[in-house]
Amino acid sequence: MNKRAKFELRKPLVLWSLSLAVFSIFGAVRTGAYMVYILMAKGLKQSVCDQSFYNGPVSKFWAYAFVLSKAPELGDTIFIILRKQKLIFLHWYHHITVLLYSWYSYKDMVAGGGWFMTMNYGVHAVMYTYYALRAAGFRVSRKFAMFITLSQITQMFVGCIINYLVFAWMQQGQCHSHVYNVVWCSLMYLSYFVLFCHFFFEAYIGKTRKARKAE
Repeated sequence: MNKRAKFELRKPLVLWSLSLAVFSIFGAVRTGAYMVYILMAKGLKQSVCDQSFYNGPVSKFWAYAFVLSKAPELGDTIFIILRKQKLIFLHWYHHITVLLYSWYSYKDMVAGGGWFMTMNYGVHAVMYTYYALRAAGFRVSRKFAMFITLSQITQMFVGCIINYLVFAWMQQGQCHSHVYNVVWCSLMYLSYFVLFCHFFFEAYIGKTRKARKAE
């Protein structure tokens, strides 16, 4: 495996990333519009606890599409392997755990799902657009990549807050979830937060310091 020549796969990667970018943009717009409406009309608690996200006329389609999309997103890993790029722990850990949690939790229509899915759609819309541009050969500013990682860190931080709110309001009988689900989800978001912070430091801050020392 190590001796084989790497595959470039530039055109397939452009199409792959562009397809996921378009899908994520539509998902972010549709779910985002719904979440903003609920937030403005009924408040934060309702936006977190309301289960109508799973069965609304439009949002239910995008909730179901979100869960299904976690399987084909594993295709990212296939491209990394075939192109002989470095497969980091954060990448496969994040993909596998999100897939398992999404498939497990969807059937229970747990509270907080609307926020989790909308944030993921939004970040992926930007991330896959970046991947498509890079694969197409465009020179993209390093600040764009930094912005994406910071967005992911923010997503994980907000995810932890949403989990706290779900647990607190669940005790009052106002949020539908289960303790083990909240614990699992919280551990996931906390681990993602730590891993993305570490990645940001290693990829941007650490490299900048090394470059300055080399000068």
